[in-house]
Amino acid sequence: MAAMAKPAIGLEPVVGSITPSKKKDYRVTNRLQEGKRPIYAVVFNFIDASYFNVFATAGCNRVTVYQLQKDGVIAVLQSYVDEDKDESFYTVSWACDVRESPFLVAGGINGIIRVIDAGTEKIHKSLVGHGDSVNEIRTQPLRASLVVSASKDESVRLWNVQTGVCILVFAGAGGHRNEVLSVDFHPSDIYRMASCGMDSTVKIWSMKEFWPYVEKSFTWTDLPSKFPTKNVQFPIFIASIHTNYVDCNRWLGNFILSKSVDNEIVLWEPKMKEHSPGEGSVDILQKYPVPDCDIWFIKFSCDFGFKTTAIGNREGKIYVWDLQSSPPELVARLSHPQSKSPIRQTAVSFDGSTILGCCEDGTIWRWDLVATIGVTSTASFP
Repeated sequence: MAAMAKPAIGLEPVVGSITPSKKKDYRVTNRLQEGKRPIYAVVFNFIDASYFNVFATAGCNRVTVYQLQKDGVIAVLQSYVDEDKDESFYTVSWACDVRESPFLVAGGINGIIRVIDAGTEKIHKSLVGHGDSVNEIRTQPLRASLVVSASKDESVRLWNVQTGVCILVFAGAGGHRNEVLSVDFHPSDIYRMASCGMDSTVKIWSMKEFWPYVEKSFTWTDLPSKFPTKNVQFPIFIASIHTNYVDCNRWLGNFILSKSVDNEIVLWEPKMKEHSPGEGSVDILQKYPVPDCDIWFIKFSCDFGFKTTAIGNREGKIYVWDLQSSPPELVARLSHPQSKSPIRQTAVSFDGSTILGCCEDGTIWRWDLVATIGVTSTASFP
C-alpha cells in the first residue's frame, strides 16, 4: 500500500496583498519533508488524463512519484533511487512509449538520462551522449515519446525514449556559447522549440528539415549508438531579451515567456524574417514582476490551458499570475512563516486548483484553491 502524507498541522497561510479585480484564495494543505537535500524539480503528468493528479519530484539521486488526494493528502506511489550515489537529479519529465505506458525521464549532474518505466518501476533506457550535466528535460506534447534535453555541455539533444536513440544535436556554429539551462517544445508546431542559457540568449530551432530522421527513430532496431544522429548548427531565430543568465523559457502560443535574474518574467513575440534565418526583431508584450527572484535556476510553470503561471522566489514565496489578462494581473501571492527556503520549481495542476512548490531545504508545499473572490479596493504588492 502506498504511504500517505497527511496534511501538516498548523499550516495557516499568510494573506498577501494583490492587484484589484481578481483574487484567488489558496490555502496550504500539506507540507512534506522529502529529505535534507534540495529538490530541484516537480512536475504533473499532463500526458495521460488518467494521471492528471499524479506528480513527480527530482532531487539528490531520487525520483519520487506522488498522487494528490482529497483534504490535502498526498500519497507516495513509488520512488526510484539511482545506483550512482553521486548523482543529483536536476530535472524530470513525464513521457510514454508508443503503447502509452508512462515513463519518467530524469537527468542531472552526471549527464546520463534515465528513462524509468513507471509501470514496472525499472530502468527502460539510459540515454548517453551529453558531455556534462543535464539541466532540463521536456516532452513533446504531440509525440510524447520524444524528449529534448538541455545541458551544461552547451548542446540541446532530441531523443526517442522508446528506442533510446539520440536523433538530433543542436549545437555548433550558431549554438549556445555557455550552459543551456532550459528548453521547451512549441505547443502546436511539432517542428519548433526554444532554448535558453547562460549566454543570455533565447534561440528558436526548427526540426522540419530533419523530420525524416525523427520518424526513422521510431522503427530503429539496431543499437542506439549506430543511429545516424544529425547535427543542427543554426537556429532560425536568436533573441537577446535579457542581460544575464536565462534559466527558464516556455512557449505561450506563438509567444515566449522567459526569465533571468531580474525579478520578472517577460512575455515577448519573436518577429522572424521569413527568408533570413536567425534574423528578426522582438516585441516585448508584458512583464510579470517577481520580487526577490534574483538567483538563477528558478523555474516557473503553467497549468494545462496556459491560463495561470506560478513562480517561487528565494524567500519561499510563490507569485501566481493570470496569463489571459492585459495588463498583467497578480491573482495570488502565497507565503507562510515556515516557508523561507528558495523554491526551485513550481507545478500547477491541470485545472490550476493546486500549486506545488519544491524547495532548497528538501520540502514540498501544497497549496489548494479555496475560492475566487472579487476585489474592488486598490492594493499593492512589493
